[in-house]
Amino acid sequence: MKRRTFNKLAALALMAGVAGGPALAEDVLKVGAVAPKTGPLAGGAAVTYWPNVKLWVETVNARGGLTVDGKQMKLEVIEYDDQTNPGETIKAVQRLIDQDGARIVLPPYSTGLNLAAAPIYHRYGIPMITSTATTDKADEISSKFPNVFITLGGAKPIVQGAVEVLSKLRDRGDIGNKLAMVNVADAFGIELANEAKPAFQAAGFELVYESSYPLGTQDLSPVMKAAKAAGPDAFVAWSYPPDTFALTEQAVVEDLQVGAFFTAVATAFPAYAARFGDSIDGVLGIGGVHADGQDFQDYAKRHEEVTGAKPDFWASATVYATFQVLEQSIEAVGLDNAKILDHIKGNSFDTVIGALEFDEHNNNPSFWTVGQWQDGLFKGVASTGREGAVEVLKKGAWK
Repeated sequence: MKRRTFNKLAALALMAGVAGGPALAEDVLKVGAVAPKTGPLAGGAAVTYWPNVKLWVETVNARGGLTVDGKQMKLEVIEYDDQTNPGETIKAVQRLIDQDGARIVLPPYSTGLNLAAAPIYHRYGIPMITSTATTDKADEISSKFPNVFITLGGAKPIVQGAVEVLSKLRDRGDIGNKLAMVNVADAFGIELANEAKPAFQAAGFELVYESSYPLGTQDLSPVMKAAKAAGPDAFVAWSYPPDTFALTEQAVVEDLQVGAFFTAVATAFPAYAARFGDSIDGVLGIGGVHADGQDFQDYAKRHEEVTGAKPDFWASATVYATFQVLEQSIEAVGLDNAKILDHIKGNSFDTVIGALEFDEHNNNPSFWTVGQWQDGLFKGVASTGREGAVEVLKKGAWK
């Protein structure tokens, strides 16, 4: 667990002291952030989470800071690496509050780390607006931890989105009804596969191949060879980033010719486009954004200017949007956590993903479920209520 601050407030405070001005420390609001910098989920957090922390803090400070009870307060971030270890996440949250004096603690990264840390956030009464957690149990979680909010959706809507998209392609005559489906054998992949299998079958698809593979499998060529041998019209993988890249690599090597090719986490990453180039045109995956919308384009431009990297086309903007919800709530009611929670529950917020509000179970009902690479952008093709979806296209040949 390592602590680091990345702004220059300490130096600014020293300069202010030398000049004989007021103590700048009184105008500083400490913000805690804990997420993986090492461990299996470090790569995903480096794309989706940490750059948005930097972007948000620099954006707020550039306009003078947060307005808290009429006073401008600059943000100072204290970062901890939880090493992709839930125990370290919990210890970091405790340290941020009890020792570091953080008044704001941002939510962790990933479904597992958020769910593991929910009790400690609840114990301290901290608003926990999750942005990288997917779960169908928002009602159960909110009844137990009313300070927790779910923004990214759940497995059932994501599966339903995938079924609707493939059904549209089939009904248009772009693909047949033979489906090959694989999944990583952990909680994420198993839950989605268990939801997807009966849903695709109920929609009239014939499952000609299904398989799972252990987390961390390096060689997925046997999986892709067997999938191709089954002669599918569509391929679906409930995969994590390393699998998403490996399965796509093998699909290209094996020249898997399907009209719909869907992989899950990391399909929306800029690195995926950089790795496979024009071959990915038509590839489907989890997530999506209103890529042609001005709000997302402005956000993506600032993201690259401030962090030096492009955002992904799924959770990145959602992460930033949850920071905006917290920002707007604090400026409306101050730093009293109970008042912040009431404000979040009772209001709609203007964010980079559009209007964001939560239902009676602290669940965001409107989110993207399926996106598709089209002309260099990963565009949303299915959602539970977001504007800006584009028409899904048949996947062409690998290039």
